[in-house]
Amino acid sequence: MTEQAEQRFGEFVAVRRQGHVAEFVLDRPKAMNAVSLEMARSITAACAALAEDTSVRVTVLTSSNDRAFCVGADLKERNSFTDADMLRQRPTSRAGYTGVLELSMPTIAAVHGFALGGGFELALACDLIVADATAVVGLPEVSVGVIPGGGGTQLLPRRVGAARAAELVFTARRVEAAEARALGLVDLLEEDARTAALELAERIAANSPVGLRAAKRAMRLGHGLDLRAGLEVEDAAWRAVAFSGDRAEGVAAFNEKRKPAWPGE
Repeated sequence: MTEQAEQRFGEFVAVRRQGHVAEFVLDRPKAMNAVSLEMARSITAACAALAEDTSVRVTVLTSSNDRAFCVGADLKERNSFTDADMLRQRPTSRAGYTGVLELSMPTIAAVHGFALGGGFELALACDLIVADATAVVGLPEVSVGVIPGGGGTQLLPRRVGAARAAELVFTARRVEAAEARALGLVDLLEEDARTAALELAERIAANSPVGLRAAKRAMRLGHGLDLRAGLEVEDAAWRAVAFSGDRAEGVAAFNEKRKPAWPGE
């Protein structure tokens, strides 16, 4: 796979294209990727660009720091905020997490080292989390007088159940890799998180981009609905792909015993 030139979004985010896979790099290594307002704006801008690029079939969220995926909000910056500043920054901060959550293609977080608070929330916003033995995850916000505000109170219960999420949020404890895997806080535990995540992304990206986005949309929209309503969501997604060029190419390639050349429409 040939790596293309990276695109920068401000000082702290880079996106590197490798075929149909985009590597979304959190690149504020001196601060262990603590999310400042500037970095939140960069995350939002990168997500907006990826959302417009239909050639991207999978996005992998990684870190340039060798000790941390992301340690969450920049508390040094926030220590200088007035109450009015805190209120003003909220939409900017929230937009970064929402941007990752709402990416339409499959997303994978590659967690090496600390993924705490907002850092773990960025990972939770992805469809899959690949970690390695260095991973330490958690939502410690109540220990500094706030709550998980980047989606954690909603995403964690959906991943591990209400009682387990309550225990983790209320105790603010950090969870190391083996326990995180056992609890379902991460999905795969690999020797090298980034390499494994990119390899998984390549396997996923070999499939229909129309099918991938529709399947993600159906799973996201159907989650939490009763079965009958969920099946209606699934049916709508099926109808959106059943007459697509990708469906025609997939069936033809299967019958002709060749790899499909997805038109992506």
